[in-house]
Amino acid sequence: MSILYNKIEVRIDLSAIRSNYRLLKSHGSHVIGVIKADAYGHGLFEVAEALAAEGCDTFAIGSVEEGVALRKHLLSKGIKARIMSLLGPVDPEDYAPLWEYEIIPFIGGFRQLEEVAGHAARLGRALPISVKFDTGMARLGFVEEDLPRLLERLGEAPLVRPVMASSHLATADDPDAVDFVMEQGRRFELMVGALRGAGYDVEANLANTAAILAHPKLHYQSQRGGISLYGASPFAGTAWEHLGAGLVPAMQARTRIVSVHPLKKGHTISYGGIFTAPRDMTVAIVAAGYADAYSRGLSGRGAQMLIGGRRVPQVGRICMQMCAADVTDLPDVRPGDWATLLGGEGPLAITGDELAGWWGTISYEVFCLLGMNRRVFIGA
Repeated sequence: MSILYNKIEVRIDLSAIRSNYRLLKSHGSHVIGVIKADAYGHGLFEVAEALAAEGCDTFAIGSVEEGVALRKHLLSKGIKARIMSLLGPVDPEDYAPLWEYEIIPFIGGFRQLEEVAGHAARLGRALPISVKFDTGMARLGFVEEDLPRLLERLGEAPLVRPVMASSHLATADDPDAVDFVMEQGRRFELMVGALRGAGYDVEANLANTAAILAHPKLHYQSQRGGISLYGASPFAGTAWEHLGAGLVPAMQARTRIVSVHPLKKGHTISYGGIFTAPRDMTVAIVAAGYADAYSRGLSGRGAQMLIGGRRVPQVGRICMQMCAADVTDLPDVRPGDWATLLGGEGPLAITGDELAGWWGTISYEVFCLLGMNRRVFIGA
């Protein structure tokens, strides 16, 4: 959370996150809770505690720094868990905390490998690592051609101890890209086999949320559950949408109405005059704008919000801390009432995928950005 001075309130339902974790466990086996980036905007510490209460014993975070913060918090709560850093060490100061705070780093390049080997030798202490393989994402990780050199260097650094092997799937959420998913699985199998053949008894994890739900052949020893922990389906809008049944949205965002006033036919509203009233209207000025992570890119895109139990359209250009909504058909709306930007009750609730569609993005970004606002936790 970093936006302190506004009217937006983001409500996080921790019971929904626990329910979603149980659903993922019913499909997978050993589900790792992916809580990187402040748990996708849902609150790193609060979500970790909620998942730990459901038996989650391994957490995947992004940076080493985030892992240090999580370890300190878990220790203060008496919670024992493994912590994985998906990004691994990047800066020189990232290395020493791996030992001090018992963080398992993803190691996907020879520069990282040499650094951890050097630190381990100087400290005289072993470091468990996850060997990161690139099986088709073309982002980070050792490729198949690296295997001979990788095994040689690992053999020369006995204090660097692979306990995991990991890779990222690029298209597991696409029903039309199964062949590529399976090809990534084939490459991963080969690379993990090489590690095990060299004597490393590694725990393999390849499956992301989509693969947990749709690709049981790729489950291996553990799986990394991400976006669906927070109630969004990776298959929304696809032929596999049914695979996300039972997921419960965990985030709602709402704010206050500042003003309600008439807008005469033919008059414009907000910067640029991009909206002209087609009739005599009533508009509500809502305390949300791009400084509050409610994107200016939503302007004129058909975005809606919930006011007075009904969906109403956002109109005009979204400003830094304000925007407008058409409340012509809601005569009882008053300043101080709530306007819901995400979530809500019943069938009219605005889903993360809906808001993302108007925004021109994905639910991941919606959650990460709106989650920077003031949060209230319920359902613990």
